[in-house]
Amino acid sequence: MLHPMDDDDRPRRRSSEDKLGAASLLASESLESYSLDELDARIALLEAEIARIREHRRKSSAHMAAADALFRRRTP
Repeated sequence: MLHPMDDDDRPRRRSSEDKLGAASLLASESLESYSLDELDARIALLEAEIARIREHRRKSSAHMAAADALFRRRTP
């Protein structure tokens, strides 16, 4: 039996106005209501997310380089 996908499992659609998804929302959010502890926690969370994105980018770049090397035309 197939189980319906949870909303978190579905690919996120990006609108033309919001190419960066949640990052665009974060960048425009007011920080005035956050305490210092909340700001520190938010910084730690965002730094962990940046590290995760950098690692994904590194893997994607390596994958693309491997594909390019495999399918590149060889000159005689």
